[in-house]
Amino acid sequence: MATTTQQLSHVYPIGSYLDERGRLHVGGCDVLELAREYGTPAYIVDEDDLRQRARGFKEAFAALHDRVELVFATKAFPCTAVLRLFAEEGFGCDVASGGELALALRAGVDPARIHLHGNAKSDEEIAEALAAGIGDVVIDNFDDVEKLERLATGTQTVQIRITPDVAGDTHAAISTGQADSKFGFGLDDARAAIERIERSRNLELTGLHAHIGSQLLALQPFRLAVAAMASLGHFTTVNLGGGLGVAYTREQEPPRVADYARAKVEAVHEHFGADVTIMDEPGRALVGNGCVTIYTVQSVKRNVSTWVGVDGGMSDNLRPMLYGARYEAAVADRFGHGTHRHLVGKHCESGDVLITLADLRDPQPGDVVVTPATGGYGHSMANNYNGQPRPVIFCSGGDARVVVRRETYADLLARDEA
Repeated sequence: MATTTQQLSHVYPIGSYLDERGRLHVGGCDVLELAREYGTPAYIVDEDDLRQRARGFKEAFAALHDRVELVFATKAFPCTAVLRLFAEEGFGCDVASGGELALALRAGVDPARIHLHGNAKSDEEIAEALAAGIGDVVIDNFDDVEKLERLATGTQTVQIRITPDVAGDTHAAISTGQADSKFGFGLDDARAAIERIERSRNLELTGLHAHIGSQLLALQPFRLAVAAMASLGHFTTVNLGGGLGVAYTREQEPPRVADYARAKVEAVHEHFGADVTIMDEPGRALVGNGCVTIYTVQSVKRNVSTWVGVDGGMSDNLRPMLYGARYEAAVADRFGHGTHRHLVGKHCESGDVLITLADLRDPQPGDVVVTPATGGYGHSMANNYNGQPRPVIFCSGGDARVVVRRETYADLLARDEA
C-alpha cells in the first residue's frame, strides 16, 4: 500500500508518492524503473500536474474577471509537448525568438494567440511572426516600432512593454521591472511611444504590458506595477506578465494562485476598471514543480568534504550556477534524513555543484538521485557541455512516453561542417 503524499515535500509533483518499499513514484511511474528504461539524466514530467495547475490558473482568474486571456511563457519550458498540452488546456503562449515561434506553431498553438516578446527582435523574427499571423507584438523599444512600420503590410496589433520602476524581491538577473532595465519603456518614454504608435498607419495599439520579474514570492509589487501602468491612460487590454514564484525547498511557501490572481485583478479593477481584457503570462508557476530530474550516482568521494558525483549537472540545471538557486534532493528509494554532502555534476568546472550540503541518505554508486522542481528553466537552459544529452519523459497514470528524445552522438555531430 502506498504511503501518503504528505510524506513528500510539496516541491514534488502533485500526486507523487512513496510506495511500500519507499520508492518514489511520479505520474504513477516508479522513478527507478524510469531510470532503467530511459537512462539518466532525464527530466520526468507529470503531465497531470501541469494540467491541474493550468486549470487552477483558469479557475482563479475566471472567478474574478470575465475577459481573461492566459498565455504560457514559453521560455520556462520550450518543448513541443508542453506547449501542446497548454494549448489543449486553453492557453495561448508568448515567444521571444523565431525558434520559440517555430515550436509554438508545430505544437498547434493558434497563431492569433501567440504573442511576440523580446528586447532585441531581428527583422527576420518579426517577418516570421507577421507571416504566421500572430496576435500582438509586444513593443520593447523605438527600434521595434521602426521595424514593424517597415515590415508590416497590413494592420498589426501591438502592446507596449512598460518598465514601471517596480522591483520585486528576487535575484538581480531575473528582476525586470526596475527603471535601469534592458526591458521596456520607462513611463516618460512610454508616453512618447504611445503617441508615435497612435500616428502609425499600420500599427494598432491594444494595450500595455508589464513584467516585473520572475520567482516573486510577494504580491505587493504586482499591485504597484498596475498602478504605475494606469498613469499612461486607459486601454482595452492590460497584460500583467507573469512572475509568480514556486517552492524549490520545503521551507518556501509561495502565494496561492487564487491570491496571486486576486491581487492582480483587484489592482486592475481599481486603476483601469472592469471593462478591460486582462492577460497574464504564467511560466515557472505552471511547470516548475511538475518536473523532477533523475540522475545516477557515479562516484562518492571523501576528502575535506564528501562529494556525490552524478551523471548530469550544469548541462541539465544551470540555475544553481547562474543564480545560486537552492534545491532539494533524495535517493529515489531512500527518502528521509541522511548526511549532508555536496551533490555535484560531472562537468569540468569546480562550480558544477547542484546542491551544497544536500540531505542524502547513504548514497552509493548506481543509486538514482532525484531533484524536484526542475520544470522551470531546466530544459530551457540545458546545454551539451561535455557532449551531454538530455531527454524529456512525460508520465501520466502510470504510463510514460518520450517527448524529447536523448541526443545520440550522431545528433551532436550533425551540424559540424568540417
